[in-house]
Amino acid sequence: MQQQAIIDKTAAYVKEQLEGEGSGHDWWHIFRVWKNALYIASQEKDADRFTLELAALLHDIGDHKFHSGDETVGPRMIREWLEKQQLDEKQIATVCDIVSGLSYKGAGTSSAMPTLEGRIVQDADRLDAIGAIGIARTFAYGGHKGRELYNPAVPPVLHDNFETYKTSTAPTINHFYEKLLLLKDRMHTPTARALAEKRHQYMENFLSQFYAEWTATDHPQES
Repeated sequence: MQQQAIIDKTAAYVKEQLEGEGSGHDWWHIFRVWKNALYIASQEKDADRFTLELAALLHDIGDHKFHSGDETVGPRMIREWLEKQQLDEKQIATVCDIVSGLSYKGAGTSSAMPTLEGRIVQDADRLDAIGAIGIARTFAYGGHKGRELYNPAVPPVLHDNFETYKTSTAPTINHFYEKLLLLKDRMHTPTARALAEKRHQYMENFLSQFYAEWTATDHPQES
């Protein structure tokens, strides 16, 4: 099957699976990551476009967050889909490896992303976790999980392993310090780092305004 036909079929499959999802991991998140990955690849060169498009499109299929923390569901579903498209084993394994290593696993952890395609898709996914869209998605997910907006009595935790990170039930504001504000310095490509700077600053400004309103210090000062 022609590569573009596989990409088109995969996009349609993912859209059918995730359209209308309400936690911020919907089809439009996938669409933005896909387009971000293509843009980064156009600037960085040398990446295999077919591989990175498949990984970008499939990266949230079977997400562990929606399968009781089971990290094997996604790769299994992806493998089944790609086998139906008659991809060879090397291509399937490469896409599955990228998706398996994509998730952020806590402030005190690191995970190797050996391929350029994987680094680009990871950058694209992380870009969609920060800035205005990232803020919106963070609160959408917090609401989906029934979390408090903010609780000054619950400090952020810089998790040193994936298990404690993925089982955290902390208030949504904590997520900025436990993940989002750390992503700018974890971008792999110069293109993503440049894009992340502006989005990072937007989050900093948002948090300043949030705390000013929370403490009612944004009022005009009396003379």
